[in-house]
Amino acid sequence: MQKRRGGRIQRGRRPQREHRINTDIKEVKVRLIADDSSVLLSTNEALRRAKEADLDLVEIAKGQEIPIVKIIDYGKFKFEKSKKDKELKKKQKVTHVKEVKMGPKIDVGDFDRKCALAKEFLENGDTVKVSMRFRGREMAHTELGLEKMQQFAKNLEDIAGIDRNPILEGRMMTMMLRPKSKKGGREKEANSKDA
Repeated sequence: MQKRRGGRIQRGRRPQREHRINTDIKEVKVRLIADDSSVLLSTNEALRRAKEADLDLVEIAKGQEIPIVKIIDYGKFKFEKSKKDKELKKKQKVTHVKEVKMGPKIDVGDFDRKCALAKEFLENGDTVKVSMRFRGREMAHTELGLEKMQQFAKNLEDIAGIDRNPILEGRMMTMMLRPKSKKGGREKEANSKDA
């Protein structure tokens, strides 16, 4: 396909398909999947069968010496595949990392508010990164920050587990909390009632 633009001829390229079809399959032999069996055929024979059935010869498995093909309606195949991809995307659970920042001298009311905020994030299924910044002379008392972090995790232990223990990196101490699975929590409750 050629287009004229500004006196020059441009050759347009066909957009590359995800699967090769019909004459795009250049190998001499192919493995044709039909119903429950597979047959090794020449590509020309497979193309002839596809034309007789008024369908397309579609490569369904890439990267092999002998391509695996099927005789199907390519438009319908593409539609079904996009439909499946959309369904998988809907079922996919995306987790976000939310950050809660505080200092080692945080007051009780503020600390409780940060815990409530983290609880809200965890109930939505997000991972929570708890950060504590040490300024100036606070670096001499990092153990106070560690105590606050442990208290924070203890306040949320019913809905969250520690994914990464508190680590001091430079002037920042960070800890990761991941929501507990709802199935696992119910099983644990049932086990404790039985005991």
